Amino acid sequence: MMGPAHSLSGAAVWLGVGAAVAYADHAMPWPVLVVGTLICAGAALAPDLDQPSATISRAFGPPSRLLAILIGKISAVVYNATRAKGERRRSGGHRTLTHTWVWAVLIGAGFSAAAVAWGRWAVLVTLFVHVVLAVEGLLWRMARVSSDVLVWLLGATSAWLLAATLDEPGNGSNWLFEDQPYLWIGLPIVIGAVVHTLGDALTISGCPMLWPLPIAGKRWYPLGTPRFMRFRAGAWVENRILMPVFVVIGAAGGVGAAVLAA
Repeated sequence: MMGPAHSLSGAAVWLGVGAAVAYADHAMPWPVLVVGTLICAGAALAPDLDQPSATISRAFGPPSRLLAILIGKISAVVYNATRAKGERRRSGGHRTLTHTWVWAVLIGAGFSAAAVAWGRWAVLVTLFVHVVLAVEGLLWRMARVSSDVLVWLLGATSAWLLAATLDEPGNGSNWLFEDQPYLWIGLPIVIGAVVHTLGDALTISGCPMLWPLPIAGKRWYPLGTPRFMRFRAGAWVENRILMPVFVVIGAAGGVGAAVLAA
């Protein structure tokens, strides 16, 4: 799928998670619901960091482009080192390492560990990065015609205000883990990355999300829906059917989370 659909699906799923945990009597404080939605929307773009032309690779200028080139090369090395006999050698790493659930868990765990170890500054960086990505994904038309600096300023300002709100007593810095503030912050990152892989599994190429588990004699087996149900990224089914469905799911999840938490 394309960036806007990935981001919208990430936001919708986190809002759905908010409704589910509220139903399970562990409701998110409203700042956690809002912050988690933004982080999940941004994280749903992150697996495409293996492709220099992707939205995330352009979001932070030359540094993110260079990082995308590096991640792409690392992904290609990992693919070629772990591929099965029947899998062809590749020079590029798109839709390999960063499109696996192993990567999703490791990245989420890394952000959580950073937040616990370095506190507020790590939280601010996490929020800044993911708010910028959420703006690039959810408001992509406006982001493309505006200055990158304005988007970065919006991300920095939002990160500062959101962190200050979360730090207020009862607002959710220690949601889920009473003695470990912000340990939860990796959860929407994991969910966003997993949602991305599920979205790509709907497209023609499929997605090797379960690497390194061997499937049909392959390590990088491209899981997906039945062939007749797949579509090309950016096709009409994505824009006219899936994105409206994500909006409905997100709205229902947000309302459900608010009502059940009341």
